[in-house]
Amino acid sequence: MNSKKELKILIDLEKLNTLNEEGCPACGGTFTLGEQVVLARGQWEGQKFVHENEAFFDKRANEYYVRGRH
Repeated sequence: MNSKKELKILIDLEKLNTLNEEGCPACGGTFTLGEQVVLARGQWEGQKFVHENEAFFDKRANEYYVRGRH
């Protein structure tokens, strides 16, 4: 079972280079060094790292989900 803390990371140089190849799947933007990101579920299979402000934590499921777009 994941805890909220286990699903968060700070972007280091290695993650920055890896994740910015695709960018943030939730907003389409890029990540910056030292930024807080979370593993979240969205309209893709499995979990992906997204900007923390693009997701919410569901306590019942112990997972982050991408916020809905209006």
